[in-house]
Amino acid sequence: MAMNIFHRLLCRSSMWERTTATRIVPWALSGLDLGAEALEIGPGYGANVSALLDRTTTLTGIEIDQALAARLRARHGGAMTVIDGDGTDMPLPPEEFDSVVCFTMLHHVPTAWQQDALFAEALRVLRPGGVFAGSDGLDGRLFRLMHLGDTCVPVPPETAAYRLRRIGFTDVEVDTGTSSFRFRARRPD
Repeated sequence: MAMNIFHRLLCRSSMWERTTATRIVPWALSGLDLGAEALEIGPGYGANVSALLDRTTTLTGIEIDQALAARLRARHGGAMTVIDGDGTDMPLPPEEFDSVVCFTMLHHVPTAWQQDALFAEALRVLRPGGVFAGSDGLDGRLFRLMHLGDTCVPVPPETAAYRLRRIGFTDVEVDTGTSSFRFRARRPD
């Protein structure tokens, strides 16, 4: 996963943390109960940690970037468990979590095949009836400009529901906003 310097500065800023806490996470998770044990795939700089801890008892994050994982441990290690790992091949047992979430990171997964592998891993680690939810940005000129030099493979929202159902999720919903889309799906009981 590559991120340009502008993107790195934005993602670790207090402004971005406020944006995720007041707009992104509330919109993406509106009306959802995360249950007691939640997993965030790709927490990055940790912008969502506080907002997620308001919604769950136990938070685990799996982060592919070792430097970001170490930063998360230093900043939030008392509040969450941080695992070094890849969301497409998680070193976690099956049916471990009530919910799995990811925010504004799917477009950093290098291929559609790997995105689908991430979806399959989310399904695998969810308990029956558990929810997979999150959001990602919509493709466009400004989005692409912000991601110059980054790994950037946007998920088309018009194919997201089909892809999640094909993996095995049910109750799939995808909603499009002005600059992002949200998704939610359940592991069958």
